Amino acid sequence: MLIATVDSSIVIISLPAIFRGIGLDPLSPGNIGYLLWMILGYTLVSAVLVVALGRLGDMFGRVRMYNIGFVVFSLASLALSLDPLRGGGGALWLIGFRIVQAVGGSMLTANSAAILTDAFPSRQRGMALGINQITALAGMFLGLLAGGVLAAIDWRAVFWVSVPIGVVGTFWSYRSLREVGTRKPGRIDWVGNITFTAGAAVLLAGVTYGIQPYGGHSTGWTNPWVLAGLGGGVLLLVGFCIAETKVADPMFQLSLFRIRAFAAGNIAALLIAIARGGMQFMLIVWLQGIWLPLHGYSFERTPLWAGIFMLPLTVGFLIGGPASGYLSDRYGARLFATTGLLLVAGSFIGLVLLPVDFSYPAFAGLLFVSGLGQGMFSAPNTSSIMGSVPPGQRGVASGMRSTFQNSGTALSIGLFFSLMVVGLSGTLPHTLSSGLQAQGVPAATAHQVASLPPVATLFATFLGNNPIGHLLGPSGVLNTLPAHAVQTLTGNRFFPELVSDPFHHGLVTVFGAAALMALVAAGASMLRGKHQAASATAGRPGSGTGSGPGPEADASGGSAAAAGQDDAATTRS
Repeated sequence: MLIATVDSSIVIISLPAIFRGIGLDPLSPGNIGYLLWMILGYTLVSAVLVVALGRLGDMFGRVRMYNIGFVVFSLASLALSLDPLRGGGGALWLIGFRIVQAVGGSMLTANSAAILTDAFPSRQRGMALGINQITALAGMFLGLLAGGVLAAIDWRAVFWVSVPIGVVGTFWSYRSLREVGTRKPGRIDWVGNITFTAGAAVLLAGVTYGIQPYGGHSTGWTNPWVLAGLGGGVLLLVGFCIAETKVADPMFQLSLFRIRAFAAGNIAALLIAIARGGMQFMLIVWLQGIWLPLHGYSFERTPLWAGIFMLPLTVGFLIGGPASGYLSDRYGARLFATTGLLLVAGSFIGLVLLPVDFSYPAFAGLLFVSGLGQGMFSAPNTSSIMGSVPPGQRGVASGMRSTFQNSGTALSIGLFFSLMVVGLSGTLPHTLSSGLQAQGVPAATAHQVASLPPVATLFATFLGNNPIGHLLGPSGVLNTLPAHAVQTLTGNRFFPELVSDPFHHGLVTVFGAAALMALVAAGASMLRGKHQAASATAGRPGSGTGSGPGPEADASGGSAAAAGQDDAATTRS
């Protein structure tokens, strides 16, 4: 789980080195698509495939699908590190094998939680799933640090690191894991697979391209192709939901949403995944584009140091997750998950109140609280979701849970980047034009540069490039200015000080929306139902519904019979 999620984020920080290595300018207008698919391709595929792969695990064996996933993941990692092409061809090679790698990673994530739920008795399940889930979430942030370190050595090292771990993991899983879960033979739901895969892919691709400018607009939400993708994706998903109620053996078990703990847990997970994904990208832009340059770090060094300065977030994860998973086995998921979400909402509000040039101890404290809250939520919530479903449907339930989480991450990028671009577009053009003219840049050039889409500026800071050098370089105007003006324009302080106010305006919008999502997620978490002891009857479809409080069926797993089956399965293994 660690290596699968590390690879979902390791490329983000490494993109400047990767594109330099294959000889491609990612910020050239014709190459923005390569940039977006390099960032989002892995996440999109993971969001689309995990349900189908979880269902196949229920049918043919979860361990078998998990082991195959390790093989696919390892081979794709090796192919990525051996990219023989340059330019656009090299980018397409990397995007294609990142997609193949995501298929292997999806096999791991879709079945790992189900394997653990099968193997561990109900009294230990929360701790086991907590470690698994927090490892996965911590990997997303550790990938940022690992990418910065490895990219400084060689861009291919970003992909090399997965190869030995994948090979060892493949042999280890084949030797160690045994099928102890309940198989549910059935036929493949082709209609459901095709409509869901196509609908989710088209919808998420539409959201992705909504970030790019279109015509005279700073974003692409008025682009007919984007609108067609959004509308077509929604229609396909509606058709998928209708089809799933008609087939005898559906891929997506809609009946599971009758279980209150399952439905409430997945709604909360979707909302917090959107908020978490937006926070990750906005913090990178904040650190790399403003705070680190103001404190003397060159733009080229900011990707590595951004990963280092975000470590308190990961530390909070690693403390909150296993501890809350262990305690939720005794006291239930609702208390810890809901409290964690309230902490996350509070940390977003605290980030809004910070000045752009903040004091790092206060910033680190808020990141730690956010990580702690997300850990407190994620581990018990996963245990609650997985323990509430019948044993024969744990694979598809794990896939559905992963789909909500991965879809939230993909949606967050389009949503929060768009919110930030909208926030910047109102004030950045005038501020940038005035600041450039004050340093001697001709009015026509300053106006032209200031009229460029703000997304180019965001991506420049995101990739560790000096935004002013990138914006003014093609015009050649830097060659005509006095040396002191060039030094000021391309120095570490000019751009951060210039955009601080416009950026903070956008930051308030972004983190305000994230805080609201966290509060709504906390409300959903409260509705999951009360905890019952492990011997209580819980976890069957329909439990926790109705007018009464209903059992929570989280760490207590399924019914007492199901828990007994789990204990027996563990003994057999």
